[in-house]
Amino acid sequence: GRWARRLLAVLQRHPWLLEATVGPRIMGPNELGWLEHAVAALDGTGLDGGERMDAVVVILGHVRTIAQQSRTATGPPQDNPEEQLGAVIAELLRTHGNRYPALTAALASAITHGSQDKALEFGLETIFDGLGVLIAQRSGTDKNSVKQ
Repeated sequence: GRWARRLLAVLQRHPWLLEATVGPRIMGPNELGWLEHAVAALDGTGLDGGERMDAVVVILGHVRTIAQQSRTATGPPQDNPEEQLGAVIAELLRTHGNRYPALTAALASAITHGSQDKALEFGLETIFDGLGVLIAQRSGTDKNSVKQ
């Protein structure tokens, strides 16, 4: 989780990295170093090399999405992009909520329970929970898993 949060901070400080690090390309030593650190953190988990790399790609994709959402079309990262987007959606739903009942109910629930503005943490927890299940299956510590 710390790696992902640090990466998000770097992407928000240097938004040009979002465009510079897309697609097949020659990677520089800093980018390779970030990947090395993340893949190495998964050593000894029972995941094979491809699974470790794929896990890093999933985490990286989530972090990149959050970083992209924090940008405006022309300016620097916003302080709380989820809050700003939530305010825009709430305003639209005040007028058109009857057309979007599921979204209206979800937003009202999120506000009531204080669960809005947590996309980074929710995503990381969900990814790590899924990886935990897979690692437990690979190590044989998951009593409910079916060995393949």
